[in-house]
Amino acid sequence: MQRVFFSNLVLMIFLNLLIKPLSLFGIDATIQNRVGAAEYGLYFSLLNFSVILNMLLDFGINNYTVKCIAQNPEEAKTYFGKIISFRFLLFGLYILSALILAVFVGYDKNQIYLLGLMSINQFLVMTTAYCRSHFSGFHFFKYDALISVLDRTLLIFFGGAILFIPQLGFKISIELFVWVQMLCYGLTLFVALLLLLKHIERPFFTWNLSFSYSIIKKSIPYALLIVLMLLYTRIDGVMLERIHPNGAYESGIYAQGFRLLDALFMFGMIFASLLFPMFSKQLKESRESIIELLSNAGNLLMGGSILIVFVAITNGYYLLNLVYDHASESVPAFQWLMLSFLSICLNFIFGTLLTANGNLRFLNSSSFIGILINVLINYFLIPLYGAAGAAFTAFITQTFISFFQFVYCIRLFKIKINWMLVLRYFLLISSLLIVRYLFKKNDFVLLIQILTGTLLLFLLSFIQLKNLKSLLLKNE
Repeated sequence: MQRVFFSNLVLMIFLNLLIKPLSLFGIDATIQNRVGAAEYGLYFSLLNFSVILNMLLDFGINNYTVKCIAQNPEEAKTYFGKIISFRFLLFGLYILSALILAVFVGYDKNQIYLLGLMSINQFLVMTTAYCRSHFSGFHFFKYDALISVLDRTLLIFFGGAILFIPQLGFKISIELFVWVQMLCYGLTLFVALLLLLKHIERPFFTWNLSFSYSIIKKSIPYALLIVLMLLYTRIDGVMLERIHPNGAYESGIYAQGFRLLDALFMFGMIFASLLFPMFSKQLKESRESIIELLSNAGNLLMGGSILIVFVAITNGYYLLNLVYDHASESVPAFQWLMLSFLSICLNFIFGTLLTANGNLRFLNSSSFIGILINVLINYFLIPLYGAAGAAFTAFITQTFISFFQFVYCIRLFKIKINWMLVLRYFLLISSLLIVRYLFKKNDFVLLIQILTGTLLLFLLSFIQLKNLKSLLLKNE
């Protein structure tokens, strides 16, 4: 199980390193530079709005499916046709709710039109995620890896064409960008269905009201968790655009800082998507067997994230100016958002374990408190500090959530604190600080930090050579 995890993790990270940064910084960031911070800020706010409501498209079915398939793969094959049909009803509920809420919060006709297009995109994305939940549950990780980057690969080709081939005659706008996204998401869903249907029992589409009700009843705790998590991670962008005097512009500034966090978030999700079915299976077989997987995955994710966050924070101005035309205003928000990524990584590890173990009441309770903290602090800080205030609030919220999940896991699974591991984290952080101080005036400080940090990850055993050797010598 350890080898399966690491081999597929390497595959997923390799594909995502090739595709997603190019998509985010080559396409998304270029779109923002072309249309301006204010117009992109409005798009960013509407995107967060559509994402917050996408629980209505899922009701926790995806997480429930992964766990169900991992533990009962043959039985789960019969679910697909019934659930995929039910999703069309959920889509109707979702888009109706989104449009009504949009009118309530004061969006104009053009903004509601864009939100409608984004709602269709969310349906395509969530249905693709449902297909991927089957790939994860069946341990078809190579299929999962392919689909995880296909939409972004297509966006690079189509988006790159409209951006960098002026002979095509496209006028760059957010609306055009949303339509291109829709094309990419639709093609990705089509491929995912082709790969999946041969492993699913017929009929592929069928309606069963009692079954749908049963699935919703079982999935509601997952659905509640998803919507609470979306609220405390995505409501910042919506509040920023709505309550700040110059909200659209500040939301655009926030989006500049958020983009790298979004890219890192995708890599963290790779860990979570691989860990969840494995935790589910191991918890069914033996609770003790999860400790080693938890330790190895945690060391790799947290060690790497510390290096990335440190480099990002200490070189924020330089990194942002590589991507954006005017980036100085984004630096404070960027630094707070990067710092919050450490807590997000802890959530990926311990939150995934608690979800697989079925501790949804605790997760929902802590997430609800996190929402209260987020909304209250944002209400006071956003009007005063704009994007930087929202980013600081995100840091506080994520830190609170991760701390309580970590403590709860330690007690629930009786995990002993490894003080040698704590020392290794201390040495890693201290060494990075010393390197930054010694070479702060060197033109190659960024490269020195990365090389030194990578070497430290191996020397301090955050990346273990025996695991890499196992990947090279064994094929599974």
